[in-house]
Amino acid sequence: KLAELGRPAAGLTASIHSTVPTGAGLSSSAALEVGIGLALCAVAALSTVNLFNVQDQSRFCLTDALSHGALTIDRCIGATKERSRYGGHLYANKAPGMSLLALPAALVVGYAPTPQIHQSVGARLWAVRLFACGLPFLLLVFLVGRVCESISAGTGAPALVTFALGTAVAPFAAVGFDHLPAAAFGFAAFVLAWRRRPLLAGLAAGAALLCEYEAAAIVGIVGVYAALFGVRALARYSLGLLPGAVLLLAYDWAAFGAPWRTPLAYSDNEYRAIHTSGIFGVHLPNLHSIRLVFIGSGGLLVISPVLLAAAVGLVLLWRRGLRAEAATCTLVTLAFVLAEAGYGDPYGGDSPLPRYLIPALPFLAVGLAPAFRRLRIPTTLLAAVSIVAMTTVTATWTMVMYHGYPDGIWSLLARVPSDGRYSWIAIHFAPNALNWLGASSLLAGTTACLAALTAFVLSLERDPSPSVAALPAL
Repeated sequence: KLAELGRPAAGLTASIHSTVPTGAGLSSSAALEVGIGLALCAVAALSTVNLFNVQDQSRFCLTDALSHGALTIDRCIGATKERSRYGGHLYANKAPGMSLLALPAALVVGYAPTPQIHQSVGARLWAVRLFACGLPFLLLVFLVGRVCESISAGTGAPALVTFALGTAVAPFAAVGFDHLPAAAFGFAAFVLAWRRRPLLAGLAAGAALLCEYEAAAIVGIVGVYAALFGVRALARYSLGLLPGAVLLLAYDWAAFGAPWRTPLAYSDNEYRAIHTSGIFGVHLPNLHSIRLVFIGSGGLLVISPVLLAAAVGLVLLWRRGLRAEAATCTLVTLAFVLAEAGYGDPYGGDSPLPRYLIPALPFLAVGLAPAFRRLRIPTTLLAAVSIVAMTTVTATWTMVMYHGYPDGIWSLLARVPSDGRYSWIAIHFAPNALNWLGASSLLAGTTACLAALTAFVLSLERDPSPSVAALPAL
């Protein structure tokens, strides 16, 4: 079912005049590549046990409240700034989707947060994070790889590894942030709409909205894409959207007195002025935010330059004739970039990069397929650079979230060969699940980095094919 989901149909131009092709299935060798790639990406991105943060406190306090049939988190949230206040009670200042998603795992492992903020993370919280965020991460990178493989055979594996480990999804693969669940459901909605499954696409879009209010942009743009296939497709998409949208409105109504009220309007922290201005704190883009998003210490062109190749790839996809799909991916990307460039705090507090862009990244990553095929050498080089930088961030960022990377990530990496095990990066490796097996922090962090390197090298073994049965050749 997952393989079928990740196999897009022909582009809109072709589909208007012909039946939807079934596409080529995964060969046994390709399936093995996918399995190995996913396993290595999991070691590289999910083994890191990031320190406890206020996002964990806010979301999982709501998870604990839901397990007791309540919405208020007065006794759990403590002094954490990620909260909202309404009617004399405290609430999570996030959409409830990820808290709901974490509920089964929290009940199984018996995890319940406490009002005290602590930095150490045990196996229970790590397991809850893996269920609520790690599984969506694996689904998302699989879908990106499968879509790219269908566009051009031989590009799926490098696209999967590059997206998983060379973009901002990697550092947030095993933390208490809701960007990845929103991204996974939002991109699944697009893929399902592409496969002419508008009802299921609507269900996925509703789930994305339930995880993150900002996913409304994805819901709307994918809805327009679904409408291109007829009024009936739009009606089925809208019907599928209802459960998630109704559940979100019901939560807002029960917690804040009206379905149109959101937690951000009642933020009980220093960011309230930002949240209550503009649209969810978003204004017109400004030069300061644009600089941070693209060339700041965690800017896209600094630590994930392969996204530039992906953007060129979307242009190539348009020229190929997949214009509706290329336009949809471009519009989602532009919507989030413009919003990020107009937000009062582009990095979102203690984040090492512009994390609010994460839900748009899989749409941009669709361009990796034509990029790896037509611009293989420059795309491979940019991917290698991105994976090195982002793997380093993944393995260290929660250890340095309060003071960042002195002189920048590349300056620190340049000193690793001479400083070795005493380098700044080696000293700041975050805890890792391998530590529970007796490995030192240095060994565990190095293992995660080697897993990333191995995944990328293995992904480059096959040369891209000029055509795929499901789609016209580039």
